Amino acid sequence: MGSPVRAAVRLFLYLSWTFLLIPIQAFGLLLRLPLHRRLPRLYHRVCCHLLGLDVVRRGAIAATRPVLFISNHTSYLDITVLGSLVDVSFVAKAEIAGWPLFGLLAKLQRSVFVERRSRHAREQRDEIAKRLGQGDALVVFPEGTTDDGNHVLPFKSALFAVAEREIHGEPLLVQPISIAYVRLDGMPLGREWRPYFAWYGAMDLPGHLWRVLGLGHVAVEVQFHHPIDIRSAAIAAGLDWNEPRDRSASAAARKALAEACRTVVARGVAQSISGVAEMSPPVPSGHGAAA
Repeated sequence: MGSPVRAAVRLFLYLSWTFLLIPIQAFGLLLRLPLHRRLPRLYHRVCCHLLGLDVVRRGAIAATRPVLFISNHTSYLDITVLGSLVDVSFVAKAEIAGWPLFGLLAKLQRSVFVERRSRHAREQRDEIAKRLGQGDALVVFPEGTTDDGNHVLPFKSALFAVAEREIHGEPLLVQPISIAYVRLDGMPLGREWRPYFAWYGAMDLPGHLWRVLGLGHVAVEVQFHHPIDIRSAAIAAGLDWNEPRDRSASAAARKALAEACRTVVARGVAQSISGVAEMSPPVPSGHGAAA
């Protein structure tokens, strides 16, 4: 399925562009030049063009920094899609650091690698908090794995622990994001076609990538929803935020935030799939994104 010629051309152009920018980004990181924060967005924008990803943004990107973006996760393509819209780093599974090429790219974008269910969980949360304290924007995929593109899996509340940290005396701003792959060459993607762009389960990465490269242009809708914080989520859930919080109360607050974010993300995905989101005006890709 798809064109092997198109796949080969896209792969050649993608690798050429990637290997051209790797030393530039590495140099910027080494010397701590401002370039290293902004170059990834340019890189991903061009990659979207080369790979046939037509990104449509809806909603306003939070201008406040630091910010924690919370998104559903369908595919490795999500990294390029989100990276083309805003200057961010990603919170990624530790094993990704060892992947050929993609691991290097993740490191060059200053990803935070975490080992879930690890005795190092506290240190990893501290590293995330440190990055946020420096004013960074981070993306977390709280499903803990990728979905099939048709459904949003439950969010793991433990991944919201960092949202309990206050930044300059205020709760950390959290902005939910919905990503949906909605059309192929202008035609709506049905339930049976959407998983062609989703990478989940035991799918083979090279084979899946080759298939995606051979397909046409896919429209990707990205909705940036209204920001929230753990305090407002807890209060909305009926919790008393003013009382001293023990471990149980903290867990309840994290769960409230996780459920609030999942509800709005799942609704956004459903809207994009059904076409309801098209009633809101799109923002051209690459415009209006916060630095």
